Amino acid sequence: MTKFISIQEAIKKGTGNVSIRGWTYRERGSNNLKFVVLRDSSNIIQCVLKKEDFSKEWDEIDKIQVESSLELTGTLLKDPRAPTGYELKVKDFKIIGASDKYPITKDQSYDFLLEKRHLSIRTRRLAAIFKIRSSFIQHREQFFREKNFYRFDTPILQPTQSEGGSTVFEVKYYKDKMYLAQTWQLYAEAAIPSLERIYNFGPTFRAEKSKTTNHLSEFWMAEMEAAWFDLKDLTEFGKEELKYTIRKTVEERREEFKFLGQDPDKIIAMTKKEWPTIKYREALKMLKEKDNMDVPFGKDLRTIEEEKITSHFDVPVVVTHYPVEAMGFYKPRDPENTDEALCFDMLAPNGVEIIGGSVRSMDVEDMEERLKAEGEDPKNYEWYFDLRKYGGVPHAGYGIGTERVIAWICGLDNIKDAIAFPRTMTRYKP
Repeated sequence: MTKFISIQEAIKKGTGNVSIRGWTYRERGSNNLKFVVLRDSSNIIQCVLKKEDFSKEWDEIDKIQVESSLELTGTLLKDPRAPTGYELKVKDFKIIGASDKYPITKDQSYDFLLEKRHLSIRTRRLAAIFKIRSSFIQHREQFFREKNFYRFDTPILQPTQSEGGSTVFEVKYYKDKMYLAQTWQLYAEAAIPSLERIYNFGPTFRAEKSKTTNHLSEFWMAEMEAAWFDLKDLTEFGKEELKYTIRKTVEERREEFKFLGQDPDKIIAMTKKEWPTIKYREALKMLKEKDNMDVPFGKDLRTIEEEKITSHFDVPVVVTHYPVEAMGFYKPRDPENTDEALCFDMLAPNGVEIIGGSVRSMDVEDMEERLKAEGEDPKNYEWYFDLRKYGGVPHAGYGIGTERVIAWICGLDNIKDAIAFPRTMTRYKP
């Protein structure tokens, strides 16, 4: 039985006879030679088939097109002219799956590539991004295991909104109405008296009518919640999580980052620097003094303001103490400044919010009043308020937008390339 190895393993071996398999990445030929650049998930390699070795099968070989899947056996030779420095002199071949004329070519529009995402997902660029994404998620899991957190999963179908009624997706639930989860947070808080320190990773849905390059209607939120954490504990823990996870990801995926034009050493160096924390009021002062932007207190920061703030730093910056009136009902007032909430956002150097979190309010009366102001019925949250009646303790948590972090560290122009099949206001297929 033929033993196949990956293309990267073959390149590492360097010499001798090997059997490899994959998909035709590029092909060209003449009357006597056929050059096939074969791709698998590990790398690419140039393969040469000579007509003199395959005279009976030459018509079949001559018809090999891009994305045909093949099994090849041959002899490895070093060749500096080849794309990855090695060439396979093919002695035996088998076409596993023929390919029609492949519709993905070099100079097609971004919208066309999204329409054909089920095929364009095969590109080496997207493969590199998804390898980085996979490593990021796996190293995050390891971080929380090392920190003695428990994974805790919560419902995707929820009876109430969490982040604002105008951004929920309604779904029919038998004879009732439910919503797709905007966050795990409210249910995660129920686990605090049981497990104390928890995390999860799951799909999140926001019906935001936004067409920016930083928004998705469906994305994957990496969230955590911990008993006894105050705001400083929370912000420092968020910095520690991202520094660890990004550093480990880059160390594992150096070649993928290089392929995307990113300097892995520069990213690692960034994780070893101090990441500053400033208050919302300090951010407003900075905008006024350095950027001549007069933003009134009480206004949530827009993308343009976040970009200006981050332009003054070369690392992520944490902004705390946003105005209560612009925040969710569960974000408590700072006892020292009651117009400020004990919350934070972390902004990446590209001006995009990558983490949002807060201490969780223990003041049921205040939360009820704020829900009423939002047009919500507090009775729908009685189960949530029960968590404060029966041994409630200080606790806090945050959520990381996975795709936003991946887009940032990979240097992507559009967040849609940080997820396999993007869902937006205008795109719901394939």
